[in-house]
Amino acid sequence: MKIDIMMKINNDINQKRYLREHSYWYKYLNRSSSYYEDFIKNMKKDYKLTTIDKINKVTDSINMLKMVVDVLK
Repeated sequence: MKIDIMMKINNDINQKRYLREHSYWYKYLNRSSSYYEDFIKNMKKDYKLTTIDKINKVTDSINMLKMVVDVLK
């Protein structure tokens, strides 16, 4: 694995945790640094860190607040 990729992974807690949980990524990242983008995509998808997931989380929070306000009326 290239040093720059190792540094990126070690500096990000989510990447580090994902790599430990899915150790087969070591093999791919050691073979080629081009797999790093796929690694990031899979991590974001599994940990729900994509933009769509963030938007859904915000809308869910807004809906919950609306329900609390309706109950208090």
